[in-house]
Amino acid sequence: MDFVEHGMMAHGIPSQGKITITVDEYSSNPTQAFTHYNINQSRFQPPHVHMVDPVPYDTPKPAGHTRFVCVSDTHSRTDGIQMPYGDILLHTGDFTELGLPTEVKKFNDWLGSLPYEYKIVIAGNHELTFDKDFIAELVKQDYYRFPSVSKLKPEDFDNVQSLLTNCIYVQDSEITVKGFQIYGTPWTPWFNGWGFNLPRGQSLLDKWNLIPEGIDILMTHGPPLGLRYHDRRLHHIHKRLHLHSQLPANKSANYL
Repeated sequence: MDFVEHGMMAHGIPSQGKITITVDEYSSNPTQAFTHYNINQSRFQPPHVHMVDPVPYDTPKPAGHTRFVCVSDTHSRTDGIQMPYGDILLHTGDFTELGLPTEVKKFNDWLGSLPYEYKIVIAGNHELTFDKDFIAELVKQDYYRFPSVSKLKPEDFDNVQSLLTNCIYVQDSEITVKGFQIYGTPWTPWFNGWGFNLPRGQSLLDKWNLIPEGIDILMTHGPPLGLRYHDRRLHHIHKRLHLHSQLPANKSANYL
């Protein structure tokens, strides 16, 4: 989908002030939540939510529009990826396998080779070194699961985000680009002890409640309720477009 510059709102709901959301009673049991909300075929679609189909890569861009190219889960495997034309690149996380500095540098070099005017990136659960609390605990122990990461010294990862010189990295923060308000957050429900994992319930809700109302584009690493994970709050935020990863269909470049 191509978006008209800010000022001509596309399909969406205007902001009506801050919405207070409490922890859902089924938050800790996604299976029960799916049953309760009668979610079929792993997709729950509230009346105000519309699925967006990718635009064919050779579709001409109308005058006055901004074209977004969306990608995720590249996992240091960017060699040979054919990227389409666009104005702004949005990457919704898991651009490395483990967040090693060498992986981050490789990803940054790839970004530098791309012609987009702006490139905006969030982390995913694989960017272990970007989660400061997680990596601080990891390096204290001889953890067999991530030996290459646990052997890192603090100076190797203290400011790993600074290696991303060819993009704008956002983490629980908002940026305005070409008139579009974009918010990015990396958190997902706990899953086997990866980075940016939080328990379902209040811990995650506290992160979602940081998301401002009335943004144009929301970038998360995990999907909303009905798309594999149970993050109901993400459906209540007034936004024009929600981009996320953690689904097989998102593991390629989409053109919006």
